[in-house]
Amino acid sequence: MSATQTARLQLRLRPRPLSTLAPSTLQLSDEVRSALETNKPVVALESTIISHGMPYPQNYETAMEVEKVVRDNGAIPATIAIIDGQIQIGLSQDQIRHLAKLGRVAVKASRRDLAVVMSKKQTGATTVSATMLLAHRAGISVFATGGIGGVHRGYENTMDASADLTELGRTPVAVVCAGVKSILDIGRTLEFLETQGVTVATYGSTPDFPAFFTRTSGFKSMLNIETPNEAAELIAANHAVDLQSGIVIAVPISEADAMSDSVVGEAIDIAVKEAEEQNIFGKESTPFLLKRVNELTGGNSLKSNIALVKQNASVAAKIAKDLS
Repeated sequence: MSATQTARLQLRLRPRPLSTLAPSTLQLSDEVRSALETNKPVVALESTIISHGMPYPQNYETAMEVEKVVRDNGAIPATIAIIDGQIQIGLSQDQIRHLAKLGRVAVKASRRDLAVVMSKKQTGATTVSATMLLAHRAGISVFATGGIGGVHRGYENTMDASADLTELGRTPVAVVCAGVKSILDIGRTLEFLETQGVTVATYGSTPDFPAFFTRTSGFKSMLNIETPNEAAELIAANHAVDLQSGIVIAVPISEADAMSDSVVGEAIDIAVKEAEEQNIFGKESTPFLLKRVNELTGGNSLKSNIALVKQNASVAAKIAKDLS
Protein backbone atom coordinates (compact mmCIF):
# COMPACT_ATOMS: atom_id res chain seq x y z
CA MET A 1 0.00 0.00 0.00
CA SER A 2 1.41 3.40 -0.98
CA ALA A 3 1.91 6.24 1.50
CA THR A 4 -0.96 8.23 -0.01
CA GLN A 5 -3.26 5.20 0.05
CA THR A 6 -2.42 4.73 3.72
CA ALA A 7 -3.14 8.41 4.35
CA ARG A 8 -6.53 8.12 2.66
CA LEU A 9 -7.38 5.07 4.77
CA GLN A 10 -6.40 6.94 7.92
CA LEU A 11 -8.59 9.86 6.85
CA ARG A 12 -11.55 7.52 6.40
CA LEU A 13 -11.05 5.78 9.73
CA ARG A 14 -10.32 8.88 11.76
CA PRO A 15 -13.42 10.66 13.11
CA ARG A 16 -13.76 13.89 11.18
CA PRO A 17 -13.76 16.89 13.55
CA LEU A 18 -16.84 18.96 12.83
CA SER A 19 -15.27 22.10 14.22
CA THR A 20 -12.68 23.40 16.62
CA LEU A 21 -15.00 26.33 17.36
CA ALA A 22 -17.83 26.74 19.82
CA PRO A 23 -21.02 25.05 18.57
CA SER A 24 -22.80 28.41 18.45
CA THR A 25 -20.19 29.88 16.09
CA LEU A 26 -20.82 27.57 13.15
CA GLN A 27 -24.39 26.62 12.31
CA LEU A 28 -24.28 23.44 10.21
CA SER A 29 -27.37 22.34 8.34
CA ASP A 30 -28.70 18.97 9.45
CA GLU A 31 -27.75 17.46 6.10
CA VAL A 32 -24.16 18.71 6.20
CA ARG A 33 -23.71 17.74 9.85
CA SER A 34 -24.97 14.22 9.18
CA ALA A 35 -22.71 13.86 6.15
CA LEU A 36 -19.63 14.96 8.07
CA GLU A 37 -20.41 12.73 11.04
CA THR A 38 -20.71 9.69 8.75
CA ASN A 39 -17.73 10.58 6.51
CA LYS A 40 -19.85 11.15 3.43
CA PRO A 41 -18.40 13.43 0.72
CA VAL A 42 -19.13 17.13 1.14
CA VAL A 43 -18.27 19.99 -1.23
CA ALA A 44 -18.09 23.56 0.03
CA LEU A 45 -19.53 26.32 -2.18
CA GLU A 46 -18.98 30.05 -1.86
CA SER A 47 -21.78 32.62 -1.77
CA THR A 48 -20.19 35.75 -3.26
CA ILE A 49 -20.98 34.36 -6.70
CA ILE A 50 -24.66 34.48 -5.64
CA SER A 51 -24.68 38.04 -4.29
CA HIS A 52 -22.05 39.73 -6.44
CA GLY A 53 -21.53 37.43 -9.42
CA MET A 54 -24.75 37.80 -11.38
CA PRO A 55 -28.21 39.41 -11.21
CA TYR A 56 -31.39 37.95 -9.73
CA PRO A 57 -32.94 35.52 -10.61
CA GLN A 58 -30.00 34.06 -12.54
CA ASN A 59 -27.94 33.98 -9.37
CA TYR A 60 -30.59 32.03 -7.46
CA GLU A 61 -31.21 29.61 -10.32
CA THR A 62 -27.49 29.03 -10.84
CA ALA A 63 -26.88 28.42 -7.13
CA MET A 64 -29.62 25.80 -7.01
CA GLU A 65 -28.37 24.17 -10.22
CA VAL A 66 -24.82 24.00 -8.87
CA GLU A 67 -26.03 22.32 -5.68
CA LYS A 68 -27.93 19.82 -7.84
CA VAL A 69 -24.78 19.08 -9.84
CA VAL A 70 -22.93 18.29 -6.62
CA ARG A 71 -25.73 15.94 -5.50
CA ASP A 72 -25.98 14.28 -8.91
CA ASN A 73 -22.29 13.41 -8.66
CA GLY A 74 -22.53 11.76 -5.27
CA ALA A 75 -21.70 14.50 -2.74
CA ILE A 76 -23.50 16.87 -0.38
CA PRO A 77 -23.31 20.61 -1.18
CA ALA A 78 -22.45 23.02 1.63
CA THR A 79 -23.01 26.60 0.49
CA ILE A 80 -21.43 28.91 3.06
CA ALA A 81 -22.58 32.40 4.08
CA ILE A 82 -23.22 34.60 7.10
CA ILE A 83 -26.90 35.26 7.73
CA ASP A 84 -27.68 38.02 10.25
CA GLY A 85 -24.31 37.52 11.91
CA GLN A 86 -24.51 33.71 12.06
CA ILE A 87 -22.10 31.57 10.05
CA GLN A 88 -24.10 29.02 8.08
CA ILE A 89 -22.47 25.88 6.66
CA GLY A 90 -25.10 24.61 4.25
CA LEU A 91 -27.92 26.95 3.25
CA SER A 92 -31.60 26.19 2.85
CA GLN A 93 -33.35 27.03 -0.40
CA ASP A 94 -35.01 30.02 1.30
CA GLN A 95 -31.66 31.30 2.57
CA ILE A 96 -30.14 31.06 -0.92
CA ARG A 97 -33.11 32.94 -2.36
CA HIS A 98 -32.80 35.61 0.35
CA LEU A 99 -29.10 36.08 -0.40
CA ALA A 100 -29.76 36.18 -4.14
CA LYS A 101 -32.38 38.91 -3.73
CA LEU A 102 -30.12 40.93 -1.45
CA GLY A 103 -27.44 40.96 -4.10
CA ARG A 104 -24.74 43.54 -3.45
CA VAL A 105 -26.51 44.75 -0.32
CA ALA A 106 -24.87 41.72 1.30
CA VAL A 107 -21.33 42.34 2.51
CA LYS A 108 -18.65 40.80 0.34
CA ALA A 109 -16.92 38.99 3.19
CA SER A 110 -13.28 37.97 2.98
CA ARG A 111 -11.27 36.64 5.94
CA ARG A 112 -10.72 40.16 7.32
CA ASP A 113 -14.46 40.90 7.27
CA LEU A 114 -15.75 37.87 9.14
CA ALA A 115 -15.52 39.25 12.68
CA VAL A 116 -17.03 42.58 11.60
CA VAL A 117 -20.00 40.99 9.82
CA MET A 118 -20.63 38.67 12.75
CA SER A 119 -20.37 41.32 15.45
CA LYS A 120 -22.68 43.72 13.58
CA LYS A 121 -25.19 40.92 12.85
CA GLN A 122 -24.93 41.61 9.13
CA THR A 123 -25.49 39.28 6.18
CA GLY A 124 -22.32 38.48 4.30
CA ALA A 125 -21.49 36.46 1.20
CA THR A 126 -18.21 34.62 1.59
CA THR A 127 -15.36 35.00 -0.89
CA VAL A 128 -12.93 32.21 -1.74
CA SER A 129 -10.67 33.05 1.22
CA ALA A 130 -13.50 33.16 3.77
CA THR A 131 -15.15 30.05 2.35
CA MET A 132 -11.86 28.14 2.54
CA LEU A 133 -11.35 29.17 6.14
CA LEU A 134 -14.88 28.28 7.25
CA ALA A 135 -14.93 25.04 5.28
CA HIS A 136 -11.73 23.98 7.02
CA ARG A 137 -13.16 24.92 10.42
CA ALA A 138 -16.16 22.72 9.62
CA GLY A 139 -14.03 19.76 8.49
CA ILE A 140 -14.62 20.08 4.73
CA SER A 141 -11.59 19.43 2.48
CA VAL A 142 -12.93 20.12 -1.05
CA PHE A 143 -14.34 23.41 -2.30
CA ALA A 144 -15.70 24.29 -5.76
CA THR A 145 -15.82 27.79 -7.16
CA GLY A 146 -15.62 29.64 -10.48
CA GLY A 147 -12.14 31.08 -10.33
CA ILE A 148 -9.77 32.24 -7.63
CA GLY A 149 -8.71 35.83 -7.10
CA GLY A 150 -5.15 36.84 -7.77
CA VAL A 151 -2.67 39.60 -8.38
CA HIS A 152 -4.35 42.54 -10.10
CA ARG A 153 -2.91 44.19 -13.15
CA GLY A 154 -0.82 47.19 -12.16
CA TYR A 155 0.16 45.49 -8.88
CA GLU A 156 3.46 47.40 -8.88
CA ASN A 157 1.48 50.60 -8.35
CA THR A 158 -1.44 49.44 -6.20
CA MET A 159 -0.13 46.36 -4.29
CA ASP A 160 -3.61 44.92 -4.93
CA ALA A 161 -3.57 41.14 -4.53
CA SER A 162 -6.44 38.92 -3.44
CA ALA A 163 -6.59 37.47 0.05
CA ASP A 164 -7.41 34.17 -1.70
CA LEU A 165 -3.69 33.72 -2.35
CA THR A 166 -2.51 34.03 1.23
CA GLU A 167 -5.42 31.89 2.39
CA LEU A 168 -4.31 29.15 0.03
CA GLY A 169 -0.92 29.33 1.69
CA ARG A 170 -2.27 28.64 5.17
CA THR A 171 -5.52 26.68 4.87
CA PRO A 172 -5.51 22.98 3.79
CA VAL A 173 -8.52 22.98 1.46
CA ALA A 174 -8.46 21.88 -2.19
CA VAL A 175 -10.01 24.55 -4.40
CA VAL A 176 -11.47 23.25 -7.66
CA CYS A 177 -11.74 26.17 -10.06
CA ALA A 178 -11.30 27.28 -13.67
CA GLY A 179 -7.96 28.83 -12.84
CA VAL A 180 -7.39 32.51 -12.20
CA LYS A 181 -9.90 35.03 -13.47
CA SER A 182 -8.48 36.31 -16.74
CA ILE A 183 -9.03 39.93 -15.68
CA LEU A 184 -5.98 39.45 -13.43
CA ASP A 185 -2.21 39.12 -13.87
CA ILE A 186 -1.99 35.34 -14.16
CA GLY A 187 1.79 35.08 -14.33
CA ARG A 188 2.32 37.07 -11.14
CA THR A 189 -0.52 35.17 -9.46
CA LEU A 190 1.20 31.84 -10.12
CA GLU A 191 4.49 33.25 -8.81
CA PHE A 192 2.67 34.43 -5.67
CA LEU A 193 1.18 30.96 -5.15
CA GLU A 194 4.60 29.37 -5.56
CA THR A 195 5.98 31.67 -2.87
CA GLN A 196 3.09 30.66 -0.60
CA GLY A 197 3.96 26.98 -1.09
CA VAL A 198 0.67 26.16 -2.85
CA THR A 199 0.45 23.10 -5.11
CA VAL A 200 -1.14 24.06 -8.43
CA ALA A 201 -2.39 21.26 -10.69
CA THR A 202 -4.34 21.29 -13.93
CA TYR A 203 -7.15 18.75 -14.21
CA GLY A 204 -6.69 17.35 -17.69
CA SER A 205 -4.28 15.77 -20.13
CA THR A 206 -1.80 18.67 -20.12
CA PRO A 207 -0.40 21.04 -17.47
CA ASP A 208 -1.65 24.11 -19.39
CA PHE A 209 -3.08 26.49 -16.80
CA PRO A 210 -6.58 27.74 -17.72
CA ALA A 211 -7.64 31.39 -17.72
CA PHE A 212 -11.25 31.15 -16.58
CA PHE A 213 -13.11 32.04 -19.81
CA THR A 214 -10.45 30.37 -21.97
CA ARG A 215 -8.82 26.95 -21.78
CA THR A 216 -5.21 28.16 -21.74
CA SER A 217 -3.34 31.15 -20.41
CA GLY A 218 0.15 30.71 -21.80
CA PHE A 219 1.31 29.48 -18.38
CA LYS A 220 1.64 25.98 -16.97
CA SER A 221 0.82 24.32 -13.66
CA MET A 222 3.48 22.31 -11.86
CA LEU A 223 1.65 19.10 -12.85
CA ASN A 224 -1.51 17.73 -14.40
CA ILE A 225 -3.89 15.16 -12.94
CA GLU A 226 -6.39 13.26 -15.05
CA THR A 227 -8.82 11.52 -12.67
CA PRO A 228 -10.73 12.25 -9.45
CA ASN A 229 -8.81 9.43 -7.79
CA GLU A 230 -5.48 11.04 -8.69
CA ALA A 231 -6.71 14.33 -7.24
CA ALA A 232 -7.87 12.57 -4.07
CA GLU A 233 -4.43 10.97 -3.72
CA LEU A 234 -2.84 14.41 -3.96
CA ILE A 235 -5.15 15.86 -1.29
CA ALA A 236 -4.56 12.87 0.99
CA ALA A 237 -0.80 13.29 0.65
CA ASN A 238 -1.12 16.97 1.53
CA HIS A 239 -2.98 16.03 4.71
CA ALA A 240 -0.56 13.20 5.51
CA VAL A 241 2.38 15.63 5.59
CA ASP A 242 0.22 18.18 7.44
CA LEU A 243 1.36 20.94 5.08
CA GLN A 244 -1.39 23.30 6.28
CA SER A 245 -1.59 24.81 2.79
CA GLY A 246 -4.21 24.51 0.11
CA ILE A 247 -4.22 23.03 -3.37
CA VAL A 248 -5.46 24.64 -6.58
CA ILE A 249 -7.04 22.14 -8.97
CA ALA A 250 -7.56 24.10 -12.17
CA VAL A 251 -10.19 22.69 -14.53
CA PRO A 252 -10.16 24.14 -18.06
CA ILE A 253 -13.57 25.28 -19.26
CA SER A 254 -15.03 22.91 -21.85
CA GLU A 255 -14.30 23.66 -25.50
CA ALA A 256 -18.01 24.15 -26.16
CA ASP A 257 -18.29 26.86 -23.49
CA ALA A 258 -14.89 28.53 -23.91
CA MET A 259 -14.66 32.02 -25.35
CA SER A 260 -12.36 33.42 -27.99
CA ASP A 261 -9.05 34.70 -26.59
CA SER A 262 -9.24 37.85 -28.70
CA VAL A 263 -12.84 38.68 -27.77
CA VAL A 264 -12.21 38.21 -24.05
CA GLY A 265 -8.87 39.99 -24.19
CA GLU A 266 -10.33 43.08 -25.87
CA ALA A 267 -13.22 43.25 -23.41
CA ILE A 268 -10.89 42.88 -20.43
CA ASP A 269 -8.55 45.62 -21.68
CA ILE A 270 -11.48 48.03 -21.98
CA ALA A 271 -12.89 47.07 -18.57
CA VAL A 272 -9.51 47.44 -16.84
CA LYS A 273 -8.99 50.87 -18.38
CA GLU A 274 -12.46 51.97 -17.23
CA ALA A 275 -11.78 50.72 -13.71
CA GLU A 276 -8.57 52.74 -13.59
CA GLU A 277 -10.33 55.85 -14.87
CA GLN A 278 -13.10 55.48 -12.29
CA ASN A 279 -10.61 54.70 -9.49
CA ILE A 280 -12.23 51.34 -8.76
CA PHE A 281 -9.97 48.99 -6.83
CA GLY A 282 -9.87 46.53 -3.93
CA LYS A 283 -12.88 44.34 -3.23
CA GLU A 284 -15.04 46.28 -5.71
CA SER A 285 -12.65 45.67 -8.59
CA THR A 286 -13.50 42.09 -9.54
CA PRO A 287 -17.33 42.49 -9.52
CA PHE A 288 -16.99 45.65 -11.65
CA LEU A 289 -14.64 44.03 -14.15
CA LEU A 290 -16.72 40.87 -14.53
CA LYS A 291 -19.89 42.93 -14.99
CA ARG A 292 -18.28 45.11 -17.66
CA VAL A 293 -16.75 42.14 -19.47
CA ASN A 294 -20.20 40.52 -19.56
CA GLU A 295 -21.72 43.71 -20.98
CA LEU A 296 -18.96 44.08 -23.56
CA THR A 297 -19.34 40.46 -24.71
CA GLY A 298 -23.10 40.68 -25.05
CA GLY A 299 -23.75 38.36 -22.10
CA ASN A 300 -21.56 35.55 -23.41
CA SER A 301 -19.06 35.75 -20.56
CA LEU A 302 -21.83 35.16 -18.00
CA LYS A 303 -22.96 32.06 -19.92
CA SER A 304 -19.38 30.76 -19.84
CA ASN A 305 -19.11 31.62 -16.14
CA ILE A 306 -22.22 29.61 -15.27
CA ALA A 307 -21.06 26.64 -17.37
CA LEU A 308 -17.61 26.50 -15.79
CA VAL A 309 -18.98 26.73 -12.24
CA LYS A 310 -21.20 23.71 -12.90
CA GLN A 311 -18.30 21.78 -14.41
CA ASN A 312 -16.10 22.58 -11.41
CA ALA A 313 -18.85 21.45 -9.04
CA SER A 314 -19.08 18.14 -10.88
CA VAL A 315 -15.32 17.53 -10.72
CA ALA A 316 -15.18 18.58 -7.04
CA ALA A 317 -17.99 16.18 -6.10
CA LYS A 318 -16.22 13.27 -7.79
CA ILE A 319 -12.96 14.13 -6.01
CA ALA A 320 -14.72 14.43 -2.65
CA LYS A 321 -16.37 11.07 -3.24
CA ASP A 322 -13.02 9.39 -3.92
CA LEU A 323 -11.50 11.12 -0.89
CA SER A 324 -14.23 10.10 1.56
